[in-house]
Amino acid sequence: MNDLDFAALLVSRVCHDLVSPVGAVVNGLEVLEDETDAEMREDALRLVASSAEQAAARLQFARIAYGAAGSAGAELDMTEVARVVTGLMKGGKVELIWTPQAINWPKDWAKLLMNTVVVAMDCLPRGGRVSVELPADPQARQFSVIATGTVARINQDTERALKGEPAGALDGRLIQPYLTHILSRGLNAALTVTLGEGEVRFDAG
Repeated sequence: MNDLDFAALLVSRVCHDLVSPVGAVVNGLEVLEDETDAEMREDALRLVASSAEQAAARLQFARIAYGAAGSAGAELDMTEVARVVTGLMKGGKVELIWTPQAINWPKDWAKLLMNTVVVAMDCLPRGGRVSVELPADPQARQFSVIATGTVARINQDTERALKGEPAGALDGRLIQPYLTHILSRGLNAALTVTLGEGEVRFDAG
């Protein structure tokens, strides 16, 4: 895959993530334009507000996790990273368990962690919780992300993409786990996946 194809698929992924909340904003505005009933207008305003918040959260996440936020060699405040990830998951079926630490990490390590959280979320189709564990040593570069739920599983195609061994051509769905692989490989982070009863565990470092 050349760089242009990779970029096109990543843009497709971002657009896919934004279609639902942006569409809900448009629908809500249409209701506000035509509706005179006060209760219906109030419901529409709530829809617009919550959907706009969700779209903003997804954009903030994509800017860091997929984009080139910061200069080369930049570090990111992990408290801010945790805030962005929390915003992404707000209102969804998956609960985030993460006590952020006031430390700075190289941006590619932060991006790897954020993308791993997204993969972990996708392992919980019926909901559950994603726990993020960082080392006590602020200089250590390692983490664990554990997806726990009644139906915790990882799609075989996703797992192959995480290993850099996709079964076929990549698409907008698999480009994100493949990006996670690229980040892991570039950092020599040795990202591993372990399946347990009711959980999928990701370890890097």
